[in-house]
Amino acid sequence: MRRHLIVTAAAIGVALSACQRQAENLVEVTGHLFVFNYRVASATYLLTLKKTGPIPDGSVIIAEFENPVGGAPLILNQKIYPIDDKIALQSENLHCVRKDHPYSVNVRLVDKDGKVLQQLKTEFRSDLDQTVLPSKPLVVGALYDKNPEVFKPDGSVDFSNTDKCPS
Repeated sequence: MRRHLIVTAAAIGVALSACQRQAENLVEVTGHLFVFNYRVASATYLLTLKKTGPIPDGSVIIAEFENPVGGAPLILNQKIYPIDDKIALQSENLHCVRKDHPYSVNVRLVDKDGKVLQQLKTEFRSDLDQTVLPSKPLVVGALYDKNPEVFKPDGSVDFSNTDKCPS
């Protein structure tokens, strides 16, 4: 009888431990790319995430994008709202993006008390060098007027890229 009771207790313990949920992912990466905007002469990282579980109110996403110039990462803190099913994270403007170079991004989902709920990493690669962009925006102002620094009064144009990038 005692042996039967011990075996039953052990079986119940194993069954209950199997019912515990594994740590679930609250977000997953659905896309990542470089956005080259020729009109305003800018390049940015764009990372999209999808919610896959309930995220506590007051949570933020902290993304650390590798800086193509080198040095400290570019850090983005973005609040997550309960209504958002999709989350788009866009970096500040970049300089010196190189074709086929891997750039890492570390993402942390943090609750309002600073507890890390999830971490993930991904990698970006561009199929273009940033040298395809001009150094100056092609247009200025709300009416998209031609930029006089690019489109000269004498009819010449200057699409050159003057970024000084490490090799």
